[in-house]
Amino acid sequence: MSRRNQIQMSEAEIEEYLKGRHTMNVASFNHDGTIHLVAMWYGFLGDAPAFWTYGKSQKILNLKRDPRITCLIETGDVYEELRGVELVGRGVVIEDTDVVQEIGRNVYERYWGELNEAAAAGVAAMGAKRFAVRIDVDKVVSWDHGKLGGTY
Repeated sequence: MSRRNQIQMSEAEIEEYLKGRHTMNVASFNHDGTIHLVAMWYGFLGDAPAFWTYGKSQKILNLKRDPRITCLIETGDVYEELRGVELVGRGVVIEDTDVVQEIGRNVYERYWGELNEAAAAGVAAMGAKRFAVRIDVDKVVSWDHGKLGGTY
């Protein structure tokens, strides 16, 4: 068995990992072909990973021009703890206010906890200038070095 096959996560492991509270690094293409890379908190629209951001942000401008996106969610401080999932696909920019608010609430609850009335009002106010991005995944790459049992 190849080392690659040894560390690959199952579909269930990937789903469980993505549901955890991690930061997603989001890469899109700038107008000059360079990579724009930013860290984002994320949530889900249905089963699809998604995030929200300001409508005038560089990543929105990039995705409107070229929807290709690569996202990396990773953890671990030492080799035997390294775990991660790479998502390659298309970033679908969504301007619909209801969808933007839905992802905003989802992100808030994933990272801060249950929405109370004041938090809901804050999320709604922030959402006024934001768009959502749904990641339509074409390819998934995963790794969990813990499966190597401490060997290199």
